[in-house]
Amino acid sequence: MSFEAAVHAQAIELDRLAIEMTAAAGSGHPSTAMSLGHIVTVLMFHTMRWSPEHPGYPTSDRLVLSEGHAVPIVYAAAAKLGVMIGKDPGARRPMTVDDAMRLREGSSEIDGHPNPMEGFPFFDAATGSLGQGLSIAAGLGQGARLDQSDRRIYCIMGDGESREGQIAEALDYLIDHNITNVLPIFNCNHYGQVERVSPQQSPEKLKAKLQACGFDVVEIDGHVPGQIKSAFDRFIALQTQPSPSPMAVIARTVKGWGSTTMQMGNWHGKPATGDSMEKALRELNERRGELTSALASTDAFMIQPPTEAPAVTVRGMDMPSFTEAMKARDMESVLHKGRLATRRAYGVALHALGLVSDRVVALDADVSNSTYADAFARDPKTKERFFECKIAEQNMVSVAAGLSAAGKVPFISTFAKFVTRAYDQIEMAINGGANLKIIGSHAGSSLAADGPSQMSLPDVAWFRSLSTVKDHRGNPACYVLQPSDAYAAYALTGVMAEYEGACYMRTLRPDTEFLYSDDTVFNLGGFEVLNEGRDVLICASGYMVHECNKTLENLDRAGISATLVDLYSLPFDTDALLDLANQNNGYVITVEDNYGGGIGSAVAEALSEAGDAFTLEQAFIRTIPKSAKTPDEVLKMVGLSHKDIEARCLRLLGVPA
Repeated sequence: MSFEAAVHAQAIELDRLAIEMTAAAGSGHPSTAMSLGHIVTVLMFHTMRWSPEHPGYPTSDRLVLSEGHAVPIVYAAAAKLGVMIGKDPGARRPMTVDDAMRLREGSSEIDGHPNPMEGFPFFDAATGSLGQGLSIAAGLGQGARLDQSDRRIYCIMGDGESREGQIAEALDYLIDHNITNVLPIFNCNHYGQVERVSPQQSPEKLKAKLQACGFDVVEIDGHVPGQIKSAFDRFIALQTQPSPSPMAVIARTVKGWGSTTMQMGNWHGKPATGDSMEKALRELNERRGELTSALASTDAFMIQPPTEAPAVTVRGMDMPSFTEAMKARDMESVLHKGRLATRRAYGVALHALGLVSDRVVALDADVSNSTYADAFARDPKTKERFFECKIAEQNMVSVAAGLSAAGKVPFISTFAKFVTRAYDQIEMAINGGANLKIIGSHAGSSLAADGPSQMSLPDVAWFRSLSTVKDHRGNPACYVLQPSDAYAAYALTGVMAEYEGACYMRTLRPDTEFLYSDDTVFNLGGFEVLNEGRDVLICASGYMVHECNKTLENLDRAGISATLVDLYSLPFDTDALLDLANQNNGYVITVEDNYGGGIGSAVAEALSEAGDAFTLEQAFIRTIPKSAKTPDEVLKMVGLSHKDIEARCLRLLGVPA
């Protein structure tokens, strides 16, 4: 039996199952899945080196399905091959057709869009929010290169999806870094959800764009097995050349291939049922008769196994102390000054981590000399693990998700304001279990002179919302960290590296006074009590800890004894904070240099859930600020100066000013 006939026979079987499983689910995208039947067959049954028994094996070739709504076709292949599924690695079992028919059920591992955390480890990352897969593939490719692995990464995208700006970011990134072990495959089936794609996403235009970027482009009919195989063989052969260029494939396909019923009308996101389903299945059978003989078998393939993975010794993250790290960088004089920006302390910590663990990688978006990730980039011992992403934050986050899937610990740094551009990418990465460490520098209103276009003000509220959710490991989906001094920033960077899960840390532009020492222990979920009182509890973080510190002496003169807490972590130890609130007669003030919804809201929820009598005052930025020459000017402008905080305390306690 010919290869062509075998692929046609198998693809039609996968198409049938895609129709049946979406019908059983009552939702899904069968027509898009059918446009990929032949490509997925050649990849999963022939080209990729992998093992259905060990779908996440470290050296296996990988498939990233960026157009995640087409996932029924991959599930169909997985059911045919008996790919191991299950959330518990020790209790996985081969996938069956019955599993496929449970698509989208609440108790099923076969989720509506790809997600390895739901029990389908064939995939490395959650996809489905369009435009992100190619960046993830780039991260996987770079991770393989760091490991000196010959694994290959295939990424399938839709033509309509290619309009997403992140696709352009990822294409530039692949060329910039000459990532040749990733193959972008554009599924050009000519239709989006509502109508035909724009002429700007036609195969001709896509080919011209890719060639202009610097890709070696191969155009194929995505339903002709020989052409598909030839393109993939060419990609494989390129890997053996001394200086290959990145390659891309444009596959002309038909949405709903094999069934005129599925090509008429709009079946995007709509399963075929009843007579329509029966007619579609009948048409597929007729198509099989046209393309194969009665002897054509779907069992004619041999999957090549991956190479044996080398033994890996995971080194710990035993960082030197902050004092030792500063001395090693001839920065001892800074210690004597007693002041340093937390962004600079982060840079010292990142470099120190890179020296003790080769799993640590760093990504930055053209601001490494401001985030202080540049020391990592310059050191010959770490620079090959530094990835300059330029001004493309969305791509940067998804590349980091791919690096995380490759077993690395990615630290992402840029201005906190620009992190907001990648909220969708961050959420998707967290959904997929990515081990991201996100550092937003120049955070809050203390940025001053650059004004609100450069200040991060809603970020705490957004990340804090993730801190209220449990991830698939049972931990907060994201910790929010706001160190107030250099010792805290250095220590918390190390704590983030040790933690398996997502963290977001804000760092500051201005120098701040040292509050701590190497002896202070910082933990996720912790806080520090800087001053103990009995009348009012003041909770602050980051820059505002120093501003609140200034109020203590004046409050003392007024006969008010205040407790000051550095609430550097969200979430925090609720019981311990409630104890402090009760010790201060139930009076609490929260102070933060960002918009509402941050620590004030977190404390409010803790107090309300306790059910005791508390009085809470929230101090945060309530008007859009403007630029000013100093942080003090901005704080006065928004009502957060130490005098404003003092006045709030007096009003709360009913003490005349």
